[in-house]
Amino acid sequence: MTPARTQYRMPHPAPVTMTATADFEGHGPRVDDDMTVEVALAVMASARVEYLTVCDGDNRSTDLITLVRLAALRDSSTYTDRIRLRDLLDGSPHSPAFSC
Repeated sequence: MTPARTQYRMPHPAPVTMTATADFEGHGPRVDDDMTVEVALAVMASARVEYLTVCDGDNRSTDLITLVRLAALRDSSTYTDRIRLRDLLDGSPHSPAFSC
């Protein structure tokens, strides 16, 4: 009798939903402007990038935001976990004015 061979199959990977996609113009991952600062920092850490391309509701690039700017905001006294990227870009009074 010949022993049966067991075939090992890799499970199909779960579908991945991304909040950021690669920007082929070389401007880092593209993210929506409604993303919070904490999530943006996590995306930057996982993607190992120094900046993100911020997009509006129509997926048009509106600005670049840097890790330095987000880290400075997070360390400031005016920081709350509700600040979104669009708040930084529209000059909201509750976020300090840091340049990209």
